[in-house]
Amino acid sequence: MELQIPVATIAVALLVALQVNQIWASSADGSAPIYKNPHYSVEARVKDLLARMTLEEKIGQMTQIERENASTAVVQKYLIGSVLSGGGSVPAPQASVGLWQSTVSSFQNGALATRLGIPIIYGIDAVHGHNNVYGATIFPHNVGLGATRDPDLVRRIGEATALEVRATGIPYVFAPCIAVCRDPRWGRCYESYSEDPILVKSLTDVILGLQGTPPAEHKAGQPFVKDGSHVAACAKHYVGDGGTQNGINEGNTVISYRDLKRIHLAPYIDALAKGVSTVMVSYSSFNGEKMHANHFLITRMLKTHLKFKGFVISDWQGIDKISTPPFSNYTYSVLTSINAGIDMVMVPYDYVNFINNLTTLVKTGYIQQNRIDDAVKRILGVKFTAGLFDLPFSNSVPGSVLGEASHRSLAREAVRKSLVLLKNGKDLHSPLLPLSKTAPKILVAGSHANNLGYQAGGWTITWQGGSGNTTIGTTIFQAITGTVSASTQVVYEESPDVNFAKGGGFSYAIVVVGEPPYAETFGDSTNLTITSQGVQTIENVCSTVKCVVVIISGRPVVVEPYLPIIDALVAAWLPGTEGQGVTDVIFGDYNFEGKLPRTWFRTVEQLPLNVGDKHYDPLFPYGFGLRTGVSRRLTTAKFTRSSSFH
Repeated sequence: MELQIPVATIAVALLVALQVNQIWASSADGSAPIYKNPHYSVEARVKDLLARMTLEEKIGQMTQIERENASTAVVQKYLIGSVLSGGGSVPAPQASVGLWQSTVSSFQNGALATRLGIPIIYGIDAVHGHNNVYGATIFPHNVGLGATRDPDLVRRIGEATALEVRATGIPYVFAPCIAVCRDPRWGRCYESYSEDPILVKSLTDVILGLQGTPPAEHKAGQPFVKDGSHVAACAKHYVGDGGTQNGINEGNTVISYRDLKRIHLAPYIDALAKGVSTVMVSYSSFNGEKMHANHFLITRMLKTHLKFKGFVISDWQGIDKISTPPFSNYTYSVLTSINAGIDMVMVPYDYVNFINNLTTLVKTGYIQQNRIDDAVKRILGVKFTAGLFDLPFSNSVPGSVLGEASHRSLAREAVRKSLVLLKNGKDLHSPLLPLSKTAPKILVAGSHANNLGYQAGGWTITWQGGSGNTTIGTTIFQAITGTVSASTQVVYEESPDVNFAKGGGFSYAIVVVGEPPYAETFGDSTNLTITSQGVQTIENVCSTVKCVVVIISGRPVVVEPYLPIIDALVAAWLPGTEGQGVTDVIFGDYNFEGKLPRTWFRTVEQLPLNVGDKHYDPLFPYGFGLRTGVSRRLTTAKFTRSSSFH
């Protein structure tokens, strides 16, 4: 017989259940619970909330899912703790600030409608500005910032980035990358400030810009977010990602524990001292052990020895790659990664499978309840510190700050300070730079001269970057036309042949060539050459016309074969949207200041080649950089071999 329950009875039951929930979520005296009261300490609020949570609610907090897989209903039903936008994940092409805000708010509404109303923390990659968002200011990638040797500049870039991120309703960024790239064949080398940990350590000041500067009494390892105009930051990728054999992305870092600490762990100590809120684990392995499974380095070193109190997050499907082959034993991957000390898992798609596996592992005793409690305590601590319980909707920063003039001016400053002059004249008495603004006729050539996507590189609008006018900015060609006199005829030809260059009557040529955009494994390279089209352009133009070659690349590339025919050579790295920073310097309004953050090799057969190596014979040494204006002497960084970590 089918059991029939009157509708009135169901209604009463639902009302009772709602009242029970309201009672449970309130203090004994009927006032708001401690965790909802901003007058209590973060520790007291976390303790109060954690005691109220079910296992289901706790595991939800440990789950981060991708925006395209999320909805208000999904967040509410599965009690999701975090949503992210991966590279290129946007609400719509060229989405407005308002659409970004409403998208994030819709997920937040789902979280606030749950029994305890625990807000989500929305995260996004903002690795050189708010790089997923159309119209945002795109700063030089980290390798270029490394060439500036300017911690205050990097801090100011962090501040500007935080404002633009907050303007879109987002309180959390997966930045900075504080890898120490030891081999430029690695496809993520441009995300690293330098091969030298001393320089990388100094530029962790970006955290002070992103999160704000902690008070003097702040304890190292304790998360800090100053206010609603700042964001929670994420130091990545822990640890040793820049040291893999042959520069293979997600590869194996074979190194002594002592050298791991000395080279790769060192920047994390500074990041923790500056209050970084979260740490992302690397895909790579340390002496054959996957970092996502490394209990010693995550729990014993980072959490216990270094006293990190924020939360540890996996990389994108990072735990799936613990098994061999990847994705082959998901239950084992969940078990091993959580027990290793990972607190939040960037799932990002199959969240039901993750939740079910983790729930079963806890209920069967393979993962202890105290491990879950530790993870959730850390996640809640960051959410309280970031102000999400008190201001869950990030609307304190106006949308007008996105790409505003002062931020673009800052990016332009960063570009000009990042440029490294490698050659100026075929002899000491014939410098080509600075260029004349009043030359009668000049040639601009090269695949990267008038291509904003190439100029910005990977992690710009999309994960791998793109070609053409992918966002709002100024190409180097546009900057040139805006710099020279009205009487100067500027001829642009992307790939001129020898006859065109020879017969054009040009006073000089500016050739802008380099690497196409890439990210992660797609950027791994065994030859480190610029495009064949770029090589041909150099040969066609520079063999017949005085030329300055501007290299757009995420790392040193092969240039020695072409160096004899080049009059002047500039490393511009991946400068971002503000091409005027290049023309500011090559036309002499500002002097060259940049110094190589990486050793510039002669041939790839020398690699890896780093400052302090026993057999060190580079084309241009670490710290090299010529100057214009004041003098043409060679300047080297203060991070010389004698003062380096070797």
